[in-house]
Amino acid sequence: MEQISHQPGQVPLGSDRGFGVTFAVIFALIGGYFTVLAPAAAGPWLLGLAGAFFAVALMRPATLRPLNHLWFRFGLLLHKIISPIVMGLMFFLVFTPFAVVMKLAGRDHLCLKFDPEQKSYWVKRETPGPAPESFKKQF
Repeated sequence: MEQISHQPGQVPLGSDRGFGVTFAVIFALIGGYFTVLAPAAAGPWLLGLAGAFFAVALMRPATLRPLNHLWFRFGLLLHKIISPIVMGLMFFLVFTPFAVVMKLAGRDHLCLKFDPEQKSYWVKRETPGPAPESFKKQF
């Protein structure tokens, strides 16, 4: 597999044959829909395009390499745009409300509240903890 470099690492480019077969199936499904269920002029054209993609994918998949590269670059672009949006939505719609509820309930799981009368914030363990032998060959 060919490697295309982007920040921060390497992402493998999918096979040209797999790309061709995938697009053949997609075009066949859309073409079948527009031919059978919602007749339109585009249906037969899409079925023909599906057949062409399938034939090229089986006989000369290297011919699809430029389209595969283009599709791959489009996917990287979408990743750069969509990923921060999804992460931001997850932060503001999941974690922030949870933190607000925890704060309103007076919960302090990290023990961050300041206590001026406390001499130390060290948490003394009552149990001895796991046996030192259990840390051998952790992986």
